[in-house]
Amino acid sequence: MAGHSKWANIKHRKGAQDKKRAKQFTRAIKDITVAVKEGSGPDPEANPGLRNAIANAKGVNMPKDTIERAIKKASGADADNYETVTFEGYGPNGIAFFIECTTDNTNRTVASVRSIFSKNGGSLGTNGSLEFLFDRKGVFTIEREKFEMPLEELELQLIEGGAEDFEESDEFITIYTDFTNFGKMAETLENLNIEVKNSELQRIPINTNELPLEDAKKIMKLVDKFEEDDDVQNVFYNLEMTDELAEALEED
Repeated sequence: MAGHSKWANIKHRKGAQDKKRAKQFTRAIKDITVAVKEGSGPDPEANPGLRNAIANAKGVNMPKDTIERAIKKASGADADNYETVTFEGYGPNGIAFFIECTTDNTNRTVASVRSIFSKNGGSLGTNGSLEFLFDRKGVFTIEREKFEMPLEELELQLIEGGAEDFEESDEFITIYTDFTNFGKMAETLENLNIEVKNSELQRIPINTNELPLEDAKKIMKLVDKFEEDDDVQNVFYNLEMTDELAEALEED
């Protein structure tokens, strides 16, 4: 799965910056709300989806009291009613986009996504038209300092838990599973007492398209416009993240 971590870094680039934190918190609160309402209630011990949402909220440094308020509100009579909707389309130069949203007003979200596409040289497609371009994978990120066993021993245990591949950096290990093994891997890591920095289902492009630098930067600006929309939870796309583009983005 070479290159997938680099691709994943596109989605998470600048994620730690203060200007992104409010959006990260909004996403985390929506995830908590959906997990409480669609899962088995507000008790994390009985609701694996909520445990995952809480872990991800902690991963973006959401305060404990904010998490607790979100859970309490989600379990109350006045909780927001969200639904998950997805959109597929093309940006400039034939770059495919798959967009996941969580919204309380589908009509508003459809209009907003269509507008972002059309104003930036893209077009909204029909659902299912581009799904074949992406593999749905479970992606887990753990910090190296969070476990004590030798890496080789850990990987063997994770393979038993459904791991298909690993990507390593100095600070993190990224674990990839088939999406059907997402829950199994979450349980495996929990049983190993390994704290997860982030875990989610991602749509990873089967093939990526490389563009000239200036064209690629326009695609990344389009990504930013989608991610700035309050209803958008995740943006996936099949642009190749070259070293040149990565360096240019770091400079912006």
